[in-house]
Amino acid sequence: VAGESKITFKIKNLGFNTNGSFSGITGKINFDETKPAESSMEVSIPAKTVNTDNNKRDNHLRSDDYFDVKNYPDIRFVSTSITAGNKKGEYVVKGKLTIKKTTKEISIPFTATASTGGFRFSGEFSINRRDFGVGGGSTISDNLDVQLDVVTKRS
Repeated sequence: VAGESKITFKIKNLGFNTNGSFSGITGKINFDETKPAESSMEVSIPAKTVNTDNNKRDNHLRSDDYFDVKNYPDIRFVSTSITAGNKKGEYVVKGKLTIKKTTKEISIPFTATASTGGFRFSGEFSINRRDFGVGGGSTISDNLDVQLDVVTKRS
């Protein structure tokens, strides 16, 4: 996974959108566009890298009310299957997303575009933060919209 990879998110708080991102993504992606079923993805994101351009809010997001980065430093995704979508370059990855101590099966539709020496994967999905014990009864929306832009280099 290349350094320019990023994961961004959007969530409503008191009716207003709050945007944020995570950086420092690491992992191993074995992807064959002609044989997606033989492909696999394992990605780890340091939870402490959460950034909403507001230090006070970011520190609160790192606390045990939200991501509890001291006890759960990484957010992890491990694929269980990858299938081709309806159009060329479109795929769906199913896998296990672990945030804090909770692991849930999710599906992520994505596109894969060949880039110099690797691929660029782009996708969007939504999760319910309460499913992962994030944020408790706060004023933020339950649903979190996530956008992926992951760049890989051949190794």
